[in-house]
Amino acid sequence: MKAAPRNIRSMSDEELETWLSESGEPRFRARQIQEWLWGKNVSDFESMSNLPAGLRDKLKREFVIRHLTVEKTAFSRDGTIKSAYRLLDGKIIEGVLIPTPQRITACISSQAGCSLNCAFCATAALKMMRNLGADEIYDQVVLARNQALEILRRPLTNVVFMGMGEPLLNYKNVLRALSLLQARFGLAMGAHRFTLSTAGITKMILRLAEDGVPCKLAVSLHSAIPEKRTRLMPINESNPLKDLRSALIYYTSKIGRPVTLEYLMLKNVNDQMEDAHALLKFAKSFPCKINLIEYNTVPSMPFEPSPSEQIDTFQQFLKKHGLIATLRKSRGKDIEAACGQLAGQLLPESVQHKSLPVH
Repeated sequence: MKAAPRNIRSMSDEELETWLSESGEPRFRARQIQEWLWGKNVSDFESMSNLPAGLRDKLKREFVIRHLTVEKTAFSRDGTIKSAYRLLDGKIIEGVLIPTPQRITACISSQAGCSLNCAFCATAALKMMRNLGADEIYDQVVLARNQALEILRRPLTNVVFMGMGEPLLNYKNVLRALSLLQARFGLAMGAHRFTLSTAGITKMILRLAEDGVPCKLAVSLHSAIPEKRTRLMPINESNPLKDLRSALIYYTSKIGRPVTLEYLMLKNVNDQMEDAHALLKFAKSFPCKINLIEYNTVPSMPFEPSPSEQIDTFQQFLKKHGLIATLRKSRGKDIEAACGQLAGQLLPESVQHKSLPVH
């Protein structure tokens, strides 16, 4: 039985060049094919008009071109857009488009589900299903870009890997996607427009530094008290705060730019002055800025958002001691698109639905 055609967008540059060589075709055709696949996002080989007809026929026999699709889209009162994306194997992930007067940011996923079991996050309830391929990550950005242009009438400016999953546990595919998104034959987006967010996988933070990965880094901290962070984020048992701090000291010295510490404000959990003192001590060790984040209630989870007065006291303490501490307001809460609310479920039939092409 003949094997099913391979999705050509899952191939590396080297694999494509090898296939071309073994098929009697010049290797330089690989770049032309990549430009069609990524820059122009074509869905069929016949569109590759600068390739010889014989090569197009070979490609059609051996490969298929597959893209993500937008299953449903929900629109928040505050302008936030949440999309349910159907993956190539039928699984569902979610992504969010967040407009502000200054920028439009796409929050994308790197995994279907997540293995880290953070106590405050809806994605944790799904457990880990699989890593996303580089093409599936790339398509989320293309679809978000199309939404920005077609719905908001403005260009996409920033991309954050803060959706479903832990990007540093899908290192190879995330870096491949970043490379394609930044490539001139891809979307040609500058490295400064991308932020990877990690729960604190220390060995992979060190690898990011060694590899000089061209993007910004954010770390989900949520407590600088070891026992408390372990209760909130079980990853702290295998990647304790002292190791995380050492990794961030090395990262910032090697890369030469600050990191962002993400800190959910949870009522009577991590918003007291002892928590602020611990965070101050941790953050003073390396160049960073702190994002204090309003918690978004997730049904069945025993947390409440900190009162605004408590958040202000916490923030002013950090600023008084020389740290950059900003408050990130929740966006898209009415459509469960805010931080910690992505659960990878199909949206209700009642929400507005607008499918967009990937190309």
